Amino acid sequence: MAAWDPTAPRRARGGVRSLVLVDRDMVEPSNINRQAVAYTSTVGQRKTDVMARIVADINPTANITPIHVFLTRDNIGQILGGLDPRPDFVVDAIDNVTAKLVVACWCQDEGMPLVSSMGGANKLHPELLRFADISQTHGCPLARIIRKECRKRGIRSLRVLYSPEEPVRPQAPNDATGKAATLGTMSYFPPIMGQMIAGDVILSLTGLDERGAASGGGTR
Repeated sequence: MAAWDPTAPRRARGGVRSLVLVDRDMVEPSNINRQAVAYTSTVGQRKTDVMARIVADINPTANITPIHVFLTRDNIGQILGGLDPRPDFVVDAIDNVTAKLVVACWCQDEGMPLVSSMGGANKLHPELLRFADISQTHGCPLARIIRKECRKRGIRSLRVLYSPEEPVRPQAPNDATGKAATLGTMSYFPPIMGQMIAGDVILSLTGLDERGAASGGGTR
């Protein structure tokens, strides 16, 4: 499960047959440069619904549950805790710090495996992406915030995908607008992050890495 989940098509192709997609966002024109759900034909549609159609087109027999909601501390127990069967793994692809921490706290309390995506904005080199515990991250502004907040909230461990690459600095202000120009997120960065996270999840679920072997593996 995730909100919204760029790894879902990769996991569907990898044999994961049950996916829960959680997100409140709609597809916007600004998403088209980097998100798998974003096309001119899907602008204005729920991201969860678009992703559900994509996954169904890959595997018509997949069990897909789209949930159009923003996760909060007050509703996460009801929404995620009420799922039957219980999920095997949670993918956090949220771009909101508060919601990321809500998911991390819930997963820790529930003993739920979780991998969390950190920031890709203003970065150029996906070959530098790596998995680590949040306590071992550096060079990522989002990871810096999450690391600090995890300590405050007693989140003991959080597996993340992050890049230690220093973000490209904004350019000088535009003479016409007075605003600094920013690079934003390169079109190739989120798909690569999604592929890497999908691989991490599949390896864990199938028992092909140490974490999966320790838990017994298995896919649903």
